[in-house]
Amino acid sequence: MVQIAVAQLAPGQDKERNLADAARLVAGAAGRGARLVVLPEYAMFTAPKMDERFAETAEPLDGPFVSGLLRLAREHGAYVVAGVNETVDVPGRASNTLVAAAPSGEIAATYRKLHLFDAFGFTESDFVHPGDTAAAPETFEVDGVVFGLQTCYDVRFPEITRRLVDAGADVLALPAAWVPGPLKEDHWRTLVRARAIENTIYVAAAGQCAPAGAGNSMIVDPMGVTVAALGEGTGIASGEVSPARIAEVRGKNPALALRRFGVSPL
Repeated sequence: MVQIAVAQLAPGQDKERNLADAARLVAGAAGRGARLVVLPEYAMFTAPKMDERFAETAEPLDGPFVSGLLRLAREHGAYVVAGVNETVDVPGRASNTLVAAAPSGEIAATYRKLHLFDAFGFTESDFVHPGDTAAAPETFEVDGVVFGLQTCYDVRFPEITRRLVDAGADVLALPAAWVPGPLKEDHWRTLVRARAIENTIYVAAAGQCAPAGAGNSMIVDPMGVTVAALGEGTGIASGEVSPARIAEVRGKNPALALRRFGVSPL
C-alpha cells in the first residue's frame, strides 16, 4: 500500500506565494506519511480571467517554479504533482503542463493537457497550446504502484484514462481547476467516480478551491468508493492506494479483460 494525498488550494497571480502555499500543504501531507501529493491544475499561476497573462507568466520546466517543486520533493521524500503554465514555441500561447517531481530531484513524468477547456463560455485554446495526441502516455512508479497523469477537462473524455490504464497505470492523478457553475460540482464528482469504476483504478483528483475552482478534491477507489474528500476550502485529504484492492475489484468486475474495443487517437 502507498499513502497519497490530494492538496486543495486557491492559487493566484503571485507565483512565489503560490509555491509557498503549496510548500505548506506538501509538508503537511508528508507529515501524515504521504509518498505522493497531488496539487491542482495551474498551481503556478491563476488569474480571474484567462488571458495573455497565462502565456506571459509561463516558465520552462527548468524555471523557478518547477525547481521549487523539485526542492519540495527532495526535502520531504515525496513525489509532488502540480500544474504549471509552461513556455512553448508558439507566440501568445503556453502549455497547460503537469509535472511529477520526484524525491531524487528529477522530473519523473510530464503531461501536456490534450483537451482544452473550450466549453461553458471559456476558450482555453485562445492562450494554451494543446499537447500532442501522438505522444505515448507517461507513467511513473511509487513504491510499486504506477501513476498516470491527466488534467481537469480531460476527465470528460474517458478514452484518455483508458489509454493510461493500457499503459499500466493503477492510479490516475488528476489536477484540476474545475470552474464552478450550475451542476458543475455534480458533474465533477460523477465523472471522477466514473473514471475509477469503469477502469477499476484509483483516482486522486485535486482541485482549486474558491474563487477560481469548485473544490471537492477526492481520492476514489476502484469500486467508486470515496476514500477521502474535501469540501470548498484549503486543505489536505489523504488515503491509501492498494494493489491488493485493485486485484480484488478486478476479480469481481473483470471489465478490462472483457472489453472488445481498444483506444487510439483520431
